[in-house]
Amino acid sequence: MIFDQFKQQLPDIDPQETSEWIEALDRVVEREGTSRAQFLFYKLMKRARMLGVGIPPTTQTRYINTISPEQEPPYPGDPDMERRIRRLIRWNSAVMVTRANHRYDGLGGHLSTYASSASLYEVGFHHFFRGREHDPRADMVFIQGHAAPGIYARAFLEGRLTEEQLNNFRRETGGNGLSSYPHPRLMPDFWEYPTVSMGLGPINAIYQARFNRYLESRGLIEKSDARVWCFVGDGETDEPESLGALTLAAREGLDNLIFVVNCNLQRLDGPVRGNGKI
Repeated sequence: MIFDQFKQQLPDIDPQETSEWIEALDRVVEREGTSRAQFLFYKLMKRARMLGVGIPPTTQTRYINTISPEQEPPYPGDPDMERRIRRLIRWNSAVMVTRANHRYDGLGGHLSTYASSASLYEVGFHHFFRGREHDPRADMVFIQGHAAPGIYARAFLEGRLTEEQLNNFRRETGGNGLSSYPHPRLMPDFWEYPTVSMGLGPINAIYQARFNRYLESRGLIEKSDARVWCFVGDGETDEPESLGALTLAAREGLDNLIFVVNCNLQRLDGPVRGNGKI
């Protein structure tokens, strides 16, 4: 592997030569600018390929859409209060799953998904998502399937679910439990959109956003700034359905669609691919 060959050169076998190369680059940038430096790099890489010199791939990319602290607007909410709410929801979510598995060994459930994405959801609930009580064209939110325990814990804090229902997590057949994942058929008064098996949420969100635009363009519904929100895990993006329709979203210019990717670098079947910038 190219990387292994480069690692064998450490520590530097000729620090003076390395320093001279770096100083030469500094002088080029200082005297002739970055464009000249880029041109020289291009020529060097071209020559290296001709000589059969392996060049390591540049897998690390720049940060995209990163906002420096001084450019951020003031936070519109109460950070301390919202932090306390998140802690309560995280606790209830974890305890609900843990208690269910103590009672029924092997019942299952996910802990890390909501634990790592609670801030994403709470900022959305407090400051972005618009419900139907305020606007007939409410936002459509596709919750990541494995984050369902956190959504249940939040509903319990709001008084919309009972302790008995939480105690029957993943045991909904008796009528007083909670489904494993977002399931409108089993819980029609709670869930709106199914998002499991993994990958179905993203592709459904894309086509929902496109259908909304179609209805607006045909004059079948009034134009609105309603959004389709899709919460997806970084490991989930390896599912064919997750990113398979992204070209449709780009081609149709679906600016009413927002993907929120929870990059916790965890998955059930191995490490998540990343570029070191997450």
